Amino acid sequence: MALGEMRADVVRRPPQQHASASSSYCSATTAAVFVGLCLVAVWMASSTLVSPAELSPFQAPLWRHPTPSPASETEGSATADVSPVVVREGSAGEKGEPPAVRQDAVAEPTERADQLSDEEQSVQEKPDGNQQETKPDEQNVQEAEEKPDDQDQQQKRDAEVFPDAGQAELLNQTATERAPWPTQVTKSDIPQTPTAVSTAPVTNYTWKLCDVEAGADYIPCLDNVEFIRKLQHDEHYEHRERHCPEEPPTCLVPLPKGYRSPIRWPKSRDQIWYSNVPHTQLVEFKGKQNWVNLSGEHLVFPGGGTQFKYGALHYIDFIQEAKKDLAWGKRTRVILDVGCGVASFGGYMFDRDVLTMSFAPKDEHEAQVQFALERGIPAISAVMGTKRLPFPGGVFDVVHCARCRVPWHIEGGKLLLELNRVLRPGGYFLWSATPVYQKKGDDVEIWEAMSALARSMCWKLVNKVFERINRKGIAIFQKPMDNRCFDARSATNPPPCGENDNADAAWNVSLQSCMHKLPVDRSSRGSRWPEEWPLRVERPPYWLNSSEAGVYGKPAPEDFQADYEHWKRVIRNSYMEGLGIDWSAVRNVMDMKAVYGGFAAALRNMKVWVMNVVPIDSPDTLPIIYERGLLGLYHDWCESFSTYPRTYDLVHANHLLSKVKKRCELLGVIVEVDRIVRPGGRLIVRDEMETISEVESIVKSLHWEVRLSYSQDKEGLLFVQKTMWRPSSSS
Repeated sequence: MALGEMRADVVRRPPQQHASASSSYCSATTAAVFVGLCLVAVWMASSTLVSPAELSPFQAPLWRHPTPSPASETEGSATADVSPVVVREGSAGEKGEPPAVRQDAVAEPTERADQLSDEEQSVQEKPDGNQQETKPDEQNVQEAEEKPDDQDQQQKRDAEVFPDAGQAELLNQTATERAPWPTQVTKSDIPQTPTAVSTAPVTNYTWKLCDVEAGADYIPCLDNVEFIRKLQHDEHYEHRERHCPEEPPTCLVPLPKGYRSPIRWPKSRDQIWYSNVPHTQLVEFKGKQNWVNLSGEHLVFPGGGTQFKYGALHYIDFIQEAKKDLAWGKRTRVILDVGCGVASFGGYMFDRDVLTMSFAPKDEHEAQVQFALERGIPAISAVMGTKRLPFPGGVFDVVHCARCRVPWHIEGGKLLLELNRVLRPGGYFLWSATPVYQKKGDDVEIWEAMSALARSMCWKLVNKVFERINRKGIAIFQKPMDNRCFDARSATNPPPCGENDNADAAWNVSLQSCMHKLPVDRSSRGSRWPEEWPLRVERPPYWLNSSEAGVYGKPAPEDFQADYEHWKRVIRNSYMEGLGIDWSAVRNVMDMKAVYGGFAAALRNMKVWVMNVVPIDSPDTLPIIYERGLLGLYHDWCESFSTYPRTYDLVHANHLLSKVKKRCELLGVIVEVDRIVRPGGRLIVRDEMETISEVESIVKSLHWEVRLSYSQDKEGLLFVQKTMWRPSSSS
């Protein structure tokens, strides 16, 4: 079987040993044959545990040393040549040891090193040596002592580092989506206009900075000033919604003056560099509410908010006491925080083992979501406007609104009905606002209107309490688990949604003042509450039917489990060790094509969070991701993502780009990745080699450092790291 090809690298292999015909070598030959048979047996045993064409690019660690830029390279050069050099463990030229990472961090609690096979244990062994620091996030590899004549060990290492096609976990599993799963394109009935996409890859690049009003904070689909100025009205926040340019921009977003590597989690929750997000509006407007304060070169976050001036943790515990059934981190795992501010609520929910999807519009307090992401807290820029939120129906355990300034009660309750769509049956709506606890002005009128609207939606007010320290109140409403109240209503207002109105259709779907009926069949999604965390992340949802095929063709529950086992193996055997990533510098992670969320689930014991993105033309598996207690949204990668520049530490693209480039230019997609990745951040691409080569050409021209480029059987893996480089001229 053909061995994996290492690109731009020459690998010296030891001379093969030939058996002698002399009888004096019989015993040695017999021993060698015996050892070989043992190795084959071990390989056959391990291969039976492999899910369809497993995807780890190697069985032993590989690192690439940073290649210094040529002296002739000048700022603004569009064709910098950074040749990838892949160095095998133990080979000449290795000068350091990769940072130690717990191998069991992503494994099952019962998995231990002493239960691993001999081959797996050999993969995890590292050479001894002193560490030499080369840059803040990376360390070089120390050369391992190796006996020149120890050729059996040498050959074993070669087999692990350069596995043949039968042994490699390289790429094939997620390359094919066989099952006829629905997509957002089919659910939302999005008009499909054919676009002419160039098949010839561009080879010459001339990069310029984006000359836009938003400057270093440019979000193309939210800062389309030319389109926004043509809007006829904005009373429904149309000007805060997505309006993407006809052609994705190919200019580069500049860095703020004085930008530096972000402070690491968990310290980043409390303070960030002012130079990275140089905005003081919230300091001026919300300083007295303990949102954010300026202290020297830092922006400091005391953990307060409009409704919890004296700290988010006290507020969170107060809510738990008001409704014990919430059971943070067990029954309640995923929350939607509307109008999140700087997302301190979501930031402190991590202490309760809860994930919060925070969102707020890019408005006069435009840096609030940027603050959240710089702190290491999940957030997107979005608004309750005229379109549905980019989430499926019935997936959030709790929806929270603390003085979020949303007029829930107007226009037939259209906006509250959108929350009803995304809230899980039996889930809670937590509303902390002045109408809940004040008896003056319009507050009483608003409370009465909200109460009537909630009753008409069959929401039950389960508690309304006043919190004495912050001197604020909160109302807790619960969505029903069945249709009994809905069917017994004397008035049909809000009306039921039409039969063709799919609650899971979210991408570019206009809001409607209607309610979707709840599932009746006990085997349907939403008829039961998910298992408590953390069991829900590991087990297939009860509504995945064995009689139906999963995304990759196996029965759906088996497909789910095989995907999870696969990603645990890839991350444990490759990403934790083989890429030399300093995981203490990684906090915000994005999986650009998440499928079942197996990649994120395998990282759950790490101190990271993952934004699971399900492309609109991919199988709609996002409900499964939420059922597992993970976060995600829908997106079209031919458009800009709704996040600020420099907000992700690691982006993972698994068999996505070769599909996307059939609809739009690959160049625009990579420029978008460059926009959202922080300097020093990484990109991992697994795809067809043709696409890998195109991506590598583009990122080299962007002065990204190629850490690893690996290919086998027309499939490949590319691991690159963004630098601080920006061009000197503007577009």
